[in-house]
Amino acid sequence: MAEQRTELSSLGEFGLIDKLSEGLELVNESSQLGIGDDAAVISADDDNFGLLSSDMLLEGVHFDLSYVPLQHLGYKSIAVNVSDIAAMNGKPEQITVSLGLSNRFSVEAVEAIYKGMKAAAKDYQVDIVGGDTTTSHSGLVISISVYGKVAKEKIAYRKGANEKDILCATGDLGAAFLGLQVLEREKQTFLANPNMQPQLDKYKYIVQRQLKPAARMDIIHELSEKDVVPTSMIDISDGLASECMHISRNSGLNVAIYEDKLPIDKQTYDTAVEFNLDPITAVLNGGEDYELLFTIKQEDHAKLDTHPDIHFIGYMHKEQVGNVLITKNGNQVPLKAQGWDHLGQK
Repeated sequence: MAEQRTELSSLGEFGLIDKLSEGLELVNESSQLGIGDDAAVISADDDNFGLLSSDMLLEGVHFDLSYVPLQHLGYKSIAVNVSDIAAMNGKPEQITVSLGLSNRFSVEAVEAIYKGMKAAAKDYQVDIVGGDTTTSHSGLVISISVYGKVAKEKIAYRKGANEKDILCATGDLGAAFLGLQVLEREKQTFLANPNMQPQLDKYKYIVQRQLKPAARMDIIHELSEKDVVPTSMIDISDGLASECMHISRNSGLNVAIYEDKLPIDKQTYDTAVEFNLDPITAVLNGGEDYELLFTIKQEDHAKLDTHPDIHFIGYMHKEQVGNVLITKNGNQVPLKAQGWDHLGQK
């Protein structure tokens, strides 16, 4: 009898996580929350929870060294982990770094990666406290673990949204995805003609958003200053639509977002049109922006109303229509997540 074989791609990343976490029980009293949010939650002291998260970046899957500078890669590897702590309304404190290196990397190359990491550690006030290095036969591997803390009364889970809560997004969306399209196009142009110089000047903003994203710790500090505790929160790494689905699923509610409220930079919009892509699709499904998506109570709206980088894009509801996008002409269309799946296809 043939052994049953289920392809990883049939489950997808989140389906695989659900499958592997079946039957897992937390046996230590200090483990407050395991798999299922941006970070695990651990008892720290009487006033704070500890937050623990990890991320892995693989050459050929998450980055292409033909156009990603090593220093930027080092910075990004720290920033995307800090973003997970930010998504719990916390502040990062320590990081460990593990590297899988092939013999094609020189000491100087590894130092360049670490230069970027050190710059990010300084920017986010986090300490690099250890890690590991090993040989890799399949390209560069970067694995980061981050530990942070959050006051118990300020922690934000994916599950906390309430009916009529306002849905907010920071910054602008879709830029990192379009930056990647530009870099991939220029790579193909170079491969076809090595004498061609990359044409990146008019795409500086979106290319920077792909190569060196910023974790929104500034927003976390500002929310604290304005005495706003999000009822739910997640970082936008896999696309806005996908993250909306996470908050919806975990909170047991539906999401409604307005097309005309979605934040998009002019360079992102123009580049999408140039690539014959729908700008709204790029915003919904692009991924890697590392902005924050969160919900707030109606009464907190006035505290954030004048913030230039927080956008009110929708609300939570119980209506049977499900998760919807409300178009500019008022039609409701089902919201579908087609963001990045690390085990499948975009």
